Amino acid sequence: MEQNFASRLKELRLKNGLTENQLARKLDLKKESILNYENGKQIPRLKIFLKFCDFFEVSADYLAGLE
Repeated sequence: MEQNFASRLKELRLKNGLTENQLARKLDLKKESILNYENGKQIPRLKIFLKFCDFFEVSADYLAGLE
């Protein structure tokens, strides 16, 4: 099954045992933004996308669902 950014983000958050609120606080974002990203309603700007990559220690290709 091919995964996209939204499902990869949620998968990584859950794998790390974080709630949406906890992840938002750690990255200085709003909980609503995390929910929107995970539901595919919003795509993060590049700076935020790279924050996710750094935080979860994954490649941009992985998080984007390209690998």
